[in-house]
Amino acid sequence: MIDKPVVIITGASQGIGRALAEKFAKEGYAAALAARNKAGLEETARLIESGGGFSPLIVPTDVRDPAQLQVLVDSSLTAWGRIDVLINNAGIMHLKPFLEITPAEFQEMLDVNVNAVFELTRKTLPAMLAQRSGTVVNIASLAGKNGFKTGTGYTATKFALRGFAASLMLEVRDQGIRVITVFPGSVDTRMITRSPNAPSKESMLQPEDVAHAVYAAVSADPRAMISEIDIRPSNPKRT
Repeated sequence: MIDKPVVIITGASQGIGRALAEKFAKEGYAAALAARNKAGLEETARLIESGGGFSPLIVPTDVRDPAQLQVLVDSSLTAWGRIDVLINNAGIMHLKPFLEITPAEFQEMLDVNVNAVFELTRKTLPAMLAQRSGTVVNIASLAGKNGFKTGTGYTATKFALRGFAASLMLEVRDQGIRVITVFPGSVDTRMITRSPNAPSKESMLQPEDVAHAVYAAVSADPRAMISEIDIRPSNPKRT
C-alpha cells in the first residue's frame, strides 16, 4: 500500500478538475485522473509532474458507463491499495428555455451530473468503509440552491446532487466518512465561457479558487466536517 493519501478526481482533463489535480498533487497526494479526453488527462499529468508532484494514474473514463467507473476504482485500488478522497467533479450543462431542452439533453445531464455520482460513490465507498476513513467531495453549483432562467434542467440535477450528498452524509458520518458538497458561482472554465450569457472573465472565479477551498475542507482535522461550501465571485458585476 502506498504511503501517500490517494484521491480520485473525475473531469480531470481541464478546468476545475485539472486545478484540483494540481493542488492535491502539490500537497502530497497520489491522484487517479479520470475523463473522456485522454490528451487532456495527459496534459494534467504533465503539469503535475513538472510541478514536482507524484506521477498520477491516468484512467480514461466515460462516467456515464458504470463498467468504466468500476475500472477506475479497481485500477486505483490495484495501484495504491487505498482511496482516501473521491472528488465527483465531472459535469455537463445545457442552458436553454424549458421547452427547447430535448429529452436527450436532459438525460445527458442526469447521467453525468447525478447518475455517475451515485454509481462512482457506490463503487468507492466500500473501500473507505473498510478503512474507517475517507472523504467524498461533490462539485455542485450555486445552481443547486438557486434557480435561473434557462436553467431548468441543469438546476434540477444540481438540486438532486445536494439532496444525495446531504442524505449520504447522515448515513456515513459515524463511520469515519465525511461528505462535502461545493457550490461554486461562475468559474472561468470552458463550460461557462461558451455560454452566450457568460459573465466577464474578470468577474469570475478561477478554477484554482475552487481547488484551494476544496483542499482546505478536506485537510481539516478529521473531527471536523465542512459539509457545504458556497464560493462566489467577490464582485460579480465588475466589467
